[in-house]
Amino acid sequence: MLEFHSTIQTQFSSHPVPDISHYNQSTFDELFEIANIAQEINLKAQVLLVIGVGGSFLGARAVIDALTPYFKTDAYGVEVIYAGQNMSGAYLNQLLKYLDTKEIYVNVISKSGSTMEPALAFRVVKQYMEQRYGIESKLRIIVTTDAEKGILKEVADKEGYRRFVIPSEVGGRYSIFTPVGLLPIAAAGIDIQAFIDGAKQAECDLSNENLEQNPAYQYAFSRYELYKKGYSVELLASFEPRLNKLHEWWKQLFGESEGKEYKGLYPSTVNYSTDLHAIGQFIQEGSRIMFETLIHFEEVEADTEIPFTLDDMDGLNYLAGRSMNAINATSKDGVALAHEEGDVPVMKIVLPKLDAYHVGYLMFFFMKACVISATLLEVNPFDQPGVEAYKQKMVELLKKDALVIQK
Repeated sequence: MLEFHSTIQTQFSSHPVPDISHYNQSTFDELFEIANIAQEINLKAQVLLVIGVGGSFLGARAVIDALTPYFKTDAYGVEVIYAGQNMSGAYLNQLLKYLDTKEIYVNVISKSGSTMEPALAFRVVKQYMEQRYGIESKLRIIVTTDAEKGILKEVADKEGYRRFVIPSEVGGRYSIFTPVGLLPIAAAGIDIQAFIDGAKQAECDLSNENLEQNPAYQYAFSRYELYKKGYSVELLASFEPRLNKLHEWWKQLFGESEGKEYKGLYPSTVNYSTDLHAIGQFIQEGSRIMFETLIHFEEVEADTEIPFTLDDMDGLNYLAGRSMNAINATSKDGVALAHEEGDVPVMKIVLPKLDAYHVGYLMFFFMKACVISATLLEVNPFDQPGVEAYKQKMVELLKKDALVIQK
């Protein structure tokens, strides 16, 4: 079993003093503006509606779901909800009805502004905001897009919307540390400075070119070696349900970066212990096509202790006094052992605490490893020609349908 536990825990058991010498003035200004607008949203709204698809929303949603309570409390920021990630008319209809009882801000995110799903959603939501708020809608709609070109930039300039920039060299699935991710994350009440500090520390630690001292290299090369041995599927697994959307972000990151030229591992995800009762049988005894990567945070913010009962009807008094998180951790070890014995290779990525700093660290770790993995496969980690193909075919069919209707 390859386990990155000792390396990461040794280096990140506590927050180091952040080195801010590498931040230039424009970075400070941008972070200051993000913080100010996030505060404004919290003062004037109950909901931030994020319109985007793929990397334009998956990263932010991954962080927000991982670091906010399962059941929202007033201690955190506004409720962040999403549109433009699907083309369901029912979803959009019910969303607008839900928003009728809330004060709203909108953050529409798209580098081009022409991606069909968010473009359609924004057309509907823009009209809704104008009808509801009138001229004030111009202050309540915030655009995150390219600095120089694209339909969404033209709309923002025409309407006078406030605008954040997606750096031209950064693709959506790598954009979590830009305003694409940082504004929704800040509005949700999460410490974006700690989040960035974790990524900066990862950038420093993972610059070491020595394979034996660099966990990102170890992970990337291990994946590649397993791929060469015939494994075709990687399962990303965790034991904390709030990491489900982090799984989705990881799936896009590796799927879009590696799945080219008929190469690459298929990225799939499971959340335990739920999926042990769904797909667990196949993992244990099905086709030997997969290996498993387990993510584990040793300390989670809240916990529950198992009580002692006099009758012990369920026979669980032997667990009395232990915490659910401790039992969960033991379950992780048991699952790993069982899967290994069933000839499923297992890797572990273990971090000390589920907080903004370590989530930032982990996401940078995955992005670094992803670029290395794609390079080993000799594919470009930064394009997605297959996605562009589906977009083109969809537009062709929609235009064809429109001509038929007009006739």
